[in-house]
Amino acid sequence: MSKPTLQLSNPNKMLFPDVGITKMEYAKKLYELSDYILKYTTDRNITTIHYPDGVEGKSYYQKNKPSHAPDFVKQKTIGDIDYIIIDSIETLLWMGNMAAIEFHIPFNSLKSSNNPDALVFDLDPSDGQPFSQVAEAAIVIYNTLKELGINGYCKTSGATGLQIAIPTGRDFDYNVARKANEFFAQYFTQKYPNIFTIERKISERGGKLYFDYLQMWKGKTIICPYSPRATKTANVSAPILWEEVEKGILPKCFTIKNILPRLSKLGDLYEPVYSSGPDQGLINLIKQI
Repeated sequence: MSKPTLQLSNPNKMLFPDVGITKMEYAKKLYELSDYILKYTTDRNITTIHYPDGVEGKSYYQKNKPSHAPDFVKQKTIGDIDYIIIDSIETLLWMGNMAAIEFHIPFNSLKSSNNPDALVFDLDPSDGQPFSQVAEAAIVIYNTLKELGINGYCKTSGATGLQIAIPTGRDFDYNVARKANEFFAQYFTQKYPNIFTIERKISERGGKLYFDYLQMWKGKTIICPYSPRATKTANVSAPILWEEVEKGILPKCFTIKNILPRLSKLGDLYEPVYSSGPDQGLINLIKQI
């Protein structure tokens, strides 16, 4: 059986004008990153954000599979939404042809719909807060986790924040995960009140880092590892080493133009979040709380 072919429309359309990335170039980068992106999208319902006129233009969200989708595009009906399943290079490139720039995935797989893969701490800076303060806060969390014998894996959001994941091995459900996330959020905001806040209203955060423990929940999403972001510099959500956080990095250090050499050298730093099984230090803590 021959593989389906894809006709790229408007290949010279500028999607990232500041760095000169056309739709054709973008499709090539998606193809080169496909092994890494598909690893995290294949068994999940997807929410995508499209920028048909490039990242400086208007955008729209997509969840439902459109009627014009090719036959090779699979779907999974959840509630009243026919979600697109990106499980092949063809589907990924078809999404790229429709200028899907961002790929957001749920915290659970389709096979384990009530059990998240990991606890995720979403660190979201306040308006005007420099990224250096986000990194400093992440190191505070890292050192605490290390004292507890817990392994946390960090990645950039690709935009302004950082995300820290602790593998659960899908051993417990969202209710337990939410209680554990809230425990950490309360702990860090009480011990470091000048650094962290759990105040949801942006105007009342007082320039502190928002520890978003509510985002990790059934039906909500997080940016997919290695997904591009709609930034001028074509950032990707990049897994990073803790040494890099300590030395000082910026989200714009990792783009669709330079991520592949890094992957060739370091491999997929985020893979243990999904493959290592439950973190024993976390399991021990949950038993106590």
